[in-house]
Amino acid sequence: MNDFAITALLVLSLFLILGSGVWVGLTLSGVAWIGMQLFSSRPAGDAMAVTIWGSATSWTLTALPLFVWMGEILFRTRLSQDMFKGLAPWMQSLPGRLLHTNVAGCTLFAAVSGSSAATCATVGKMTLPELKQRGYPDDIVIGTLAGAGTLGLLIPPSIIMIVYGVMAEVSIAKLFVGGILPGMLLALLFSGYIAVWAWRNPQRVPPMDTRLSFVQKLSASRSLIPVALLIAAVLGSIYTGLATATEAAAVGVVGALLLSAAQGSLNWATFRDSLMGATRLYCMIALILAGAAFLTLSMGYIGLPRHLAEWIGTLGLSQFQLLAVLTLFFILLGCFLDGISMVVLTMGVLMPTVQKAGIDPIWFGIFVVLVVEMAQITPPVGFNLFVLQGMTGKSLGWIARVTLPMFFLMVAAVLLLWIFPAIVTWLPGHM
Repeated sequence: MNDFAITALLVLSLFLILGSGVWVGLTLSGVAWIGMQLFSSRPAGDAMAVTIWGSATSWTLTALPLFVWMGEILFRTRLSQDMFKGLAPWMQSLPGRLLHTNVAGCTLFAAVSGSSAATCATVGKMTLPELKQRGYPDDIVIGTLAGAGTLGLLIPPSIIMIVYGVMAEVSIAKLFVGGILPGMLLALLFSGYIAVWAWRNPQRVPPMDTRLSFVQKLSASRSLIPVALLIAAVLGSIYTGLATATEAAAVGVVGALLLSAAQGSLNWATFRDSLMGATRLYCMIALILAGAAFLTLSMGYIGLPRHLAEWIGTLGLSQFQLLAVLTLFFILLGCFLDGISMVVLTMGVLMPTVQKAGIDPIWFGIFVVLVVEMAQITPPVGFNLFVLQGMTGKSLGWIARVTLPMFFLMVAAVLLLWIFPAIVTWLPGHM
């Protein structure tokens, strides 16, 4: 059987098992077992046991459950209300006024959370009632929140970056630092869109609230001090080299617990719920990673990654053409799989091709995260769309439609990263 027939069989098996409702992690393991059993001489059971054990005991992955737990702790504190109080006075004079709290809130919370869904849900809990009460239109409020919520993947710490770093064997700390400037760029694009929208639709922007003096604004900003200190502790320890990503994650958990205690919201119920929430989420991710590790090993024995890389090499694609094809591929894949599944399912196959094309793996990691962000707002499996559907009661199609401008801004961000790669590589190069 030739490579094309083997690939077609495995892809067909993948979608058939996924379509039957089996968990993604078990699906990946099942497809890997089929590939090794039929097309390899190595015993599939032995390979599965060794690979899954190795994946489950990876020290690098220790950062993942810690960052997840940190986000869960903060999700259950009064952080959201305090953030709105601190941000709102500074947004009043901008075109679009309080709509910018969606972007600023997501940017801040993304820096203390590794999850897009957690960022979207937490900031949504903060801004949706407040903006609705003040008369801001639902379409622009929900659309910008869905788009800005994806910053939870790009601004470090990021769960997707940890997964990519493990799969691609690159420095997670450098990935974290490389995501800072692209995250700021995307936040500026979102705020720029809000300003242009407000300029074109002045009648839909509610009037300014009570005008505050500069001193009053500073006083209101005191509520941002705890989250600013936590961001500085996590990212500062990584950037200065005082801590690895895993150690910084532990710093973040301790900081989040102290912040929760200082706010008076740390009790046994909060602690238990945050720990159980983080455990459930990480177990899901760990199962996917274990299945993906086995699938990567299986494909390595069959030789598919090498053959695919050789085939793409014969096409004579330039770097830009290759990245354009991969962008379309990830957008299509994002219609059916969540971000983590996309990364773990494809990196084993794509990394040899990317390295052969001479693309920097740190830059490619940020590119992948940015494209995966698009998948968070593309139906039918856009996580942020589901989060907002549950919070607002709007239809999935309506939310996807009002979020479409954010999708095109992400495409623009990808082009800017290609034209100016130093946006990604400059900070990691100075670590």
